[in-house]
Amino acid sequence: MQYYKISILKPFLFTIFLATSLIGHTQSVAVGAERMNEYLPLLQRKKVGLLVNHTSLVNHTHLTDTLLSLGIDVAKVFSPEHGFKGNKPDGEKITDETSSRFELISLYGEAKKPTTEQLKGLDVMVVDMQDVGVRCYTYASTMTWMMETCAEVGLPVIVLDRPNPNGSYVDGPVLNEAYESIVGLHSIPLVHGLTLGELALMINGEGWLRDELKCDLQVIKTQGWDHSQPYSLPVAPSPNLPNDLAVALYPSLVLFEGTVASVGRGTDFPFQVVGHPDFKGGSFGFTPHPNEGSKYPPLENELCVGLSFIGQQPTYELDLEIILRLYRNTEVDDFFNDYFIKLAGTTELAREIESGKSELEIRSSWEKELRSYHILRKRYLIYD
Repeated sequence: MQYYKISILKPFLFTIFLATSLIGHTQSVAVGAERMNEYLPLLQRKKVGLLVNHTSLVNHTHLTDTLLSLGIDVAKVFSPEHGFKGNKPDGEKITDETSSRFELISLYGEAKKPTTEQLKGLDVMVVDMQDVGVRCYTYASTMTWMMETCAEVGLPVIVLDRPNPNGSYVDGPVLNEAYESIVGLHSIPLVHGLTLGELALMINGEGWLRDELKCDLQVIKTQGWDHSQPYSLPVAPSPNLPNDLAVALYPSLVLFEGTVASVGRGTDFPFQVVGHPDFKGGSFGFTPHPNEGSKYPPLENELCVGLSFIGQQPTYELDLEIILRLYRNTEVDDFFNDYFIKLAGTTELAREIESGKSELEIRSSWEKELRSYHILRKRYLIYD
């Protein structure tokens, strides 16, 4: 990252920057962070907090570098799971990140929610992270807890929105509030069909913050995108979603994290394969080993037999047949573990699979809740 210090933000420099930053984007997608004329005036002469990570780019430059180069007073930076640079393994508690330019605070260490003391002295909080539109992806939970603390202290929040690569559909069981956790805080489907900005509006509008607090919230929309439009992520959102195929398969394969199976963590193709040593009928083998993305991958050093999706074109859908096939053809006593309930957001899905129900029968069980959710979702959509 390059860092250029400008002590005074001169009006003509500001105008030139805005003009050049939008060149070439009039016919393409411009994410919220790139629409600087919409939010830079809200940050000038203020102490700014950021909730960001490696995906927070303005074109090819990180948001922090961009704002600092324009003389914006970035006082504190908060980071979610995988850290500020996005290179920490899955689930690893983060306490050791440092910066010489601003105070850097991890929200994936001992504490997941910022304290009121940590927000002291700030005038505004900016949230900019690339989400993937699946309830158990933890960035949305981190954003929720940030919004909650900001609401407690009266700190305005600006969400710089980005497209949802899985935003073209809604599917899966709706979370039962009895199973709220960092991998599911809200009563929404597994695949919720919202951008992070739209979800923030829903959280705020429905009173889902603690004690029904309301956050002073503004969303800077993405331009040139709608929910029907495919979106290829310019940077991997986390270490184990390295490409568009993994992002598209994530809704279908993430449930395996609550089973005995491996989804390829500890290989070169995470979330593009699934298998187990005792799976019968598979034609593909892989052996997980510790790597940068996963220090302790499930089934480490064991030869897994299973299914490969490597090289396929991304298909944006929730494919239940994958988990039904693995369950029926893996010879183990206990296929599911307690984490599955948190990921699914309900006890019913495991029971339905174990009872031998078909994909059609399982889908029918969450149909009524999905209809209600579609009505709710429509109130918060900001992309036609």
